[in-house]
Amino acid sequence: MKKGKVSVIGAGYVGSTTAYTLMLGGVVSEIVLIDINKQKAEGDIIDMNHGIPFVHPVKLVAGDYKDIEGSQIVIITAGAAQKPGETRPDLLIRNVVIFRNIIDEIVKYCDKDTILLVVTNPVDVLTYLTYKLSGFPVSKVIGSGTVLDTARLKYEIANHTKVDARNVHAYILGEHGDSSVVAWSHVNIAGMNAEKFCQNCNVCGNWSESSLYQNVKNSAYDIIIKKGATYYAIALAIEKIIESMIRDENSIITVSSFLDGQYGITDVCISVPAIVNASGIERVIELPLDEDEIIDLRKSGDIIKKMISGINL
Repeated sequence: MKKGKVSVIGAGYVGSTTAYTLMLGGVVSEIVLIDINKQKAEGDIIDMNHGIPFVHPVKLVAGDYKDIEGSQIVIITAGAAQKPGETRPDLLIRNVVIFRNIIDEIVKYCDKDTILLVVTNPVDVLTYLTYKLSGFPVSKVIGSGTVLDTARLKYEIANHTKVDARNVHAYILGEHGDSSVVAWSHVNIAGMNAEKFCQNCNVCGNWSESSLYQNVKNSAYDIIIKKGATYYAIALAIEKIIESMIRDENSIITVSSFLDGQYGITDVCISVPAIVNASGIERVIELPLDEDEIIDLRKSGDIIKKMISGINL
């Protein structure tokens, strides 16, 4: 395995933006971009290579599956695009077929030390499918999960309270989708419960958890209606996950992880806080959630399981 070598499968909006964001980030040594439309991947790589004089040295390659050999991390963004009005579960049938072919190719060229990061939606189901089909250890198969949802929540809270989003601490758990769960019991600013902070600041007006959550839940649909796809923020979320692994940061991130009893949930991939480092998922963290939050998280897991049950593994 070559440390710092990252392969991106899929050169659509998310894949190409991810490759570009990784190039700018300066933490990877080599990026391989693969797409069924090889000309598109080649065009992206040529374009990015012309910017090499302005960034840290990095090798950029438009390749075939054989070129992923030796990758420390393989990112899967390939799949059918989500259409306006289409939910993430609606994508499942189309993307399962695509994923079977992708995983077959990955296991030909990568050993079980490689970390597989799934981004394609519905991400929780496809992360589970990747784990089952690849045979890789649970620590090595990760979904981007609710990392972006959590960032959206932090933005909404920061915008409401007029503080730096980096000083907002919050988690969205569960499905990367409509059954996601905000762990309101753990949202805080400056060590205070966010609602109390808002009440004391005399700046931000009425605090409404429902309104904040609806803004987060509807944001992707709104962006898709306006411009067809989301790709900038998710690329930054992916870059954060990759950086955490390459730098062995032990970062706590809400990635989609395989659960085996945590939170009373088994045999499903779902987003919860996890320590992410060079080994992949070091361990899942069990937050002391409120009873209602636990109930909603388990319901979210059941929704993902129901989607999984429709797949012939």
